[in-house]
Amino acid sequence: QVQFVESGGGLVQPGGSLRLSCAASKSIFSINTMGWYRQAPGKEREVVARMTIGGTTIYADSVKGRFTISRDNAQNTVYLQMNSLKPEDTAVYYCNSWPINRSAWGQGTQVTASS
Repeated sequence: QVQFVESGGGLVQPGGSLRLSCAASKSIFSINTMGWYRQAPGKEREVVARMTIGGTTIYADSVKGRFTISRDNAQNTVYLQMNSLKPEDTAVYYCNSWPINRSAWGQGTQVTASS
């Protein structure tokens, strides 16, 4: 059973950048679509970016043009480059397959964009 471990979050000023990493406990070659999700306080978890093994990417409108998802299948790692961060991007960020694997959620990594 695959497990995901997220890292790379932190406190950044609005307009700043962060790069998140997601390490999988086993190969992600068999996972067609990987995604990054986030959950802000008092809100439901939402998907912000997805990437197929073929390289097709889909982004939520709120992050389009600012976030970039990538995956290194050989290293079993998925990345999320976040630029021009806004206070409304503040949330705990998670990775998972899409559709989600409920037993694979990690602890997430906190991203806070605040001055």
